[in-house]
Amino acid sequence: MKTAVRTFPLLLFLAAILPLRAQERLVFTPQWTPQAQFAGYYVAQEKGFYKEAGVEVDIVHPTSTYSAMTRIRKGESQATTLQLCQAMEIVESGIPLVNILQTSMNNAMVIISRRGMDPLKQKGARVGIWSVGFGQLAICMSQKDHLDYEWIRFASNLNLFVAGAIDATLAMSYNEYYQLAQTGLPLEEKNVYRFCDHGYNVQEDGVYMTREYYEKHRDQAKRFAAASRRGWEWAADHPEETLEIVMKYVKKYHVATNRVLQKLMLEEVLRLQLDRESGKREFRLRPDMVKLASGLMVESKMLSRQITYEELINN
Repeated sequence: MKTAVRTFPLLLFLAAILPLRAQERLVFTPQWTPQAQFAGYYVAQEKGFYKEAGVEVDIVHPTSTYSAMTRIRKGESQATTLQLCQAMEIVESGIPLVNILQTSMNNAMVIISRRGMDPLKQKGARVGIWSVGFGQLAICMSQKDHLDYEWIRFASNLNLFVAGAIDATLAMSYNEYYQLAQTGLPLEEKNVYRFCDHGYNVQEDGVYMTREYYEKHRDQAKRFAAASRRGWEWAADHPEETLEIVMKYVKKYHVATNRVLQKLMLEEVLRLQLDRESGKREFRLRPDMVKLASGLMVESKMLSRQITYEELINN
């Protein structure tokens, strides 16, 4: 009985302090609407990996008029996903960022031309590009190869291309590429240019925080990153169950898509996470890719100076 009496205050003390760690809150905003591109984070949420890591995570998606970086700048979100080239532009604009987790190891961007044309033989072509960004590398490529494309901005669909109003369009191999395939348009090697196969294999999605927030919440950031990585590793091992989780988010937010497209997207996103040299999911930002991306963007005058690997990592 005496042992129980002595133990009881200790239990009360532990019950008081343990929830404090679990109540650490973080708002995470991926760069686009719900889809399999962000499957690992949904898994980490649904499987309780974030809670186990002591981080209470709210996943809040952006809208077409209110971007993830707007939320970051206003302090409404603490973490977001960005492509490497996007992150570099933001850093140069005066907002230091820290990459806390890198998921993409390969570039997913492609140019698709109509009528079986080779994109590299369509100098001056009218090419669709996302109005919300993501096309920095394509602009670099167009300038470097003297293609002089006329960029036609679109919001979130490929209607201009399907209707024949433009000659070619940018697409992601995990997203718009499959959307076009579902329309019945022919997609052959001669009319699909893959950036990763032509000296432009620059990493894309990574998780970023402002350096100011990271410096004040290092432990939280590391636990969030570790739980997110765990989510992606689980997704790779359990693709069918992961797809069910993705569809739950898609339906919740009323995203116009279908199960087949999300399955293809998940497979491609997971493939792009495998480093070409090691064949493994390394979850790291590669210094050589940072140097490549920075050099291309400086050459194209999209950056006024080199953004270094050291500026982006969580040292």
